[in-house]
Amino acid sequence: MKIIARIRTDFPSKFAIPRQSGLLESLESRIEFEKEFENPDYVRGIEDFSHLWLLWCFSENESKGSSPTVRPPRLGGNTRVGVFATRSPFRPNPIGLSCVKLLRVEREGSRAVLVVSGADLMDGTPIYDIKPYLPISDLRPDARGGFSDEHADDSLAVEFPAELLHLLPEEKRKAAVGILAQDPRPSYHNDPDRIYGFSFAGFEIRFSVKEGRAVVQAVEKI
Repeated sequence: MKIIARIRTDFPSKFAIPRQSGLLESLESRIEFEKEFENPDYVRGIEDFSHLWLLWCFSENESKGSSPTVRPPRLGGNTRVGVFATRSPFRPNPIGLSCVKLLRVEREGSRAVLVVSGADLMDGTPIYDIKPYLPISDLRPDARGGFSDEHADDSLAVEFPAELLHLLPEEKRKAAVGILAQDPRPSYHNDPDRIYGFSFAGFEIRFSVKEGRAVVQAVEKI
């Protein structure tokens, strides 16, 4: 398969990326097409759709292989289920699927760039295909979410001191708070004395978690 584009996000590493697409619509990303697909005709009419499906490559896991069962973090990292009953990145074929909101189409010279929100991809992730989301067929209000339904409300309160929050660019602050509320730690970690850190938008954000609250300890520019 050909790589048609790469996505540009604020996540240089995997830690703290939302576990699913659409959970944080305040996260903006840019889809930049490879030279072969820069022709704007490839996206003609795409503005008529509000959301898009992205098919992409788990490029960081391509060489790590897969097994019949995996241990989803949302099940505490101890319970095994079949790989095809999860969205684990460790799959026979390293293909990811994400639904994002199309904010706008920008023109950069002779090429089109898609600006989207709600992506759950690392910066530079290769994209294999883009398809429009069709509510008439893709929306399933009566669908069941398996084990993910049991953890839908596992969010944290966030304590982000104003003097630290204001170190971030204003347009990145809401997303940073949202990332912390989603609890980016592995689900089986529960050490109130441990300091975690993640890179976001050119900053290192360090935090601890105690009694259901994420408390930001430091923000440093990378």
